[in-house]
Amino acid sequence: MSVNKVILLGRLGQDPELKYTPGGAPVCNFSMATTESWTDKQGQKQEKTEWHRIVVWGKLAELCNQYLAKGRQAFVEGRLQTRSWDDKDGSKRYTTEILANTVQFIGGATANNNTNVDKSYNQTPAAENMNQDYQISNDAHFAADDIPF
Repeated sequence: MSVNKVILLGRLGQDPELKYTPGGAPVCNFSMATTESWTDKQGQKQEKTEWHRIVVWGKLAELCNQYLAKGRQAFVEGRLQTRSWDDKDGSKRYTTEILANTVQFIGGATANNNTNVDKSYNQTPAAENMNQDYQISNDAHFAADDIPF
């Protein structure tokens, strides 16, 4: 038995980016920051921020694009996924992402959203299974230059 589960509560570091595969499947990408604070041995407050790359598919991707914006707080549940591709120089590149299946929009309104109600959305099992078969390296719509790192 094994478990691959990620739970994050943080703030978006950029506006979500929504794209569609050639087959019409929506995919949304955004970065999220989580911050840990502690007091060191000298009594000084320390802080460390981790950045996470979030990938969301299907109707949930479209909702994230509609309701989330840079600086907005979100609760994300999903799993870790590592993928690879060859960059334009032919070098093998790797990235580890959180493939989200639940996103809860926390806090008040944004420019794209005029409601102050928290919203929670879960991806349907059928949409989640669709994501497992998708290989970005086979998608002509995405180029290595589309990946921001």
